[in-house]
This record gives sequence, structure tokens and C-alpha cells, in this order.
Amino acid sequence: MTDLSAATRVSVVVPVKNEALNVLPLLEEIERACAVLAPFEVIYVDDGSTDATIAEIRKAQASRPWLRVLRHGSSCGQSAAVRTGVVAARSNIIVTLDGDGQNDPAFLPELVAALNAPEVALAAGQRVGRKDGASKKWQSRIANGVRGRILKDDTRDTGCGLKAFRRDVYLALPYFDALHRFMPALVKRDGYSVAHVDVVDRPRHAGRSNYGLFDRLWVGILDLAGVWWLIRRRRKVPVIQEIV
Repeated sequence: MTDLSAATRVSVVVPVKNEALNVLPLLEEIERACAVLAPFEVIYVDDGSTDATIAEIRKAQASRPWLRVLRHGSSCGQSAAVRTGVVAARSNIIVTLDGDGQNDPAFLPELVAALNAPEVALAAGQRVGRKDGASKKWQSRIANGVRGRILKDDTRDTGCGLKAFRRDVYLALPYFDALHRFMPALVKRDGYSVAHVDVVDRPRHAGRSNYGLFDRLWVGILDLAGVWWLIRRRRKVPVIQEIV
């Protein structure tokens, strides 16, 4: 495989679990979208799939030297899969998207461009035209509404998988399950700005969601309380100058 470690401009991290039918169509779209971001790498993190996901990724890898594959021995969750990919990434600019095809890779360059401002550490995709069912949209509306009122993160949609962020900033955040849903609040807590990019949601190409009501709503209550506490305990971020 080609060594991209010295030149990789952007690392695209894709967490997947049982998405065999979506691997190749999504990779083709990522390749087209990232042409303007070259040199780039794509890191697929398989979170303990039990279908042919790994076989499909390995098949695609044969003709794509920029494609890397990491695998969890057992399912550890989406947040763990994202962190695995970020830790392994060769670039300080990370872009994430879900592996089910609902996130359109065409928005990747726009998300990366939003990081050009030095004070911006996170560009968060904001879904418009949601293609989920009524129940899933209801869950998200309640969760986003409650989170926004309590954390005041000025982000209407934290559940969108399309995000671009600085690797060093992400790795400095406190890690916990569902971190990806609280990134805007935690990034702002550390003194950075968050940019928002409207993205068009798409229907799932194949398969079904690995997350249900319990994952999205009730478990998040404890996480919300914890993040609120972290923000409350944060004091003024110092401006540091080295004296030589």
C-alpha cells in the first residue's frame, strides 16, 4: 500500500456495522467527492459486523491504495468506532460520515473548507429534508431540543454523521460513549468556534439502522447531565504565550 503518512491532507473516517450492501456505492461517491481534497485517505472502521461487510471492504481495497481498514473484535458502538479511526488517522483534518449511505459525500469539501478559519475546530453537518421515519424524526427533534436548551450549543442537529474537525482538538475532549452527539458543546467549552453546514439527507440504500429509541433518547439523559456538569465546571480558557 502507498505510504500516505507524509502527505495526507484529509482523513475520512467511516464507522460501519453490517453495511455490506452499502460499502461499494458509498466508496465510489467518497472517491469522487474527495478528488479536490487529494491526497486523502479513507479509514473504514468495522464495528464487529456479522455480515459480509469486511469482505466487501477488502474487495474495494484491492484497487484503492488510499483505503485503510480497521476492525473491532466485537461491537463497541459508533463513538468507539469513530475514535478508533481518528486515533489511526494520518491527517489533523478529520471528516466523518455514516456508512449507511444517508450522508452524501458531496458535502465533504464544503465541510473541510469551513475549517479554514483558525478559530473554527468543528464543522457540523445540519440535515435538511430528513428521510427517516416519523418515529426517528420525533426522537431526534426531542433530543436536539432538550440538548440545545440545556447546553446552549447553538446547533440544531448534533446527530448528523457528516462532520469535519481538527484531530488534536477531538483527542483532547473527554471521551465517552455518544461523544459525537455532544461535540459542539464540548468544542465550544474548550474555546473554539463551531461552523454549521446544511446537508441534504438521503434515504438508506439498503439494510436497517443499528440504533433504536433507547440508544437515542433515554441513555442520552445521563450523558446530557454529565456534559452539562463539565461545561459548568470549566473556567476561563487561558491565552498562553511562551516567553523566550
